[in-house]
Amino acid sequence: MVKQADVDKIDNFTEKERKYYNLLLQYRDVIAGNMKSHAENALDASNADKRGVTTHMADVGADSSRNEMELQLMTDDGSVLDMINDAIQRLLDHEYGKCHDCGAEIPEARLEAKPYAIYCVKCKSIREKNDGHNPYVD
Repeated sequence: MVKQADVDKIDNFTEKERKYYNLLLQYRDVIAGNMKSHAENALDASNADKRGVTTHMADVGADSSRNEMELQLMTDDGSVLDMINDAIQRLLDHEYGKCHDCGAEIPEARLEAKPYAIYCVKCKSIREKNDGHNPYVD
């Protein structure tokens, strides 16, 4: 539920903020749709009925593996959804587009490719080489 104070902030977004807000909403809709699909696939007990009753152990194993994969994809999408919602909140708080590590502005090209990014390219690269650790903290 969007609070009235947030609606007022959204109404006062700059053109650039509105662009990212709309992009984040589009990403959120896609991810939410993916999660729904993964949930339906993982929890769909009728797949066995479509093939007939599953009795062979290989079929049971394949179904179990598919369900596990769908649940993992749903969990991963849930994490992305959380990051998108956090990015929307940063937009509302006028903190969007700043690297969480160094405080520098995240380049527009990066935000257009991944609008929920929290690190600039430099800090993200360092984190990838540093097992995910903040380069500015010992």
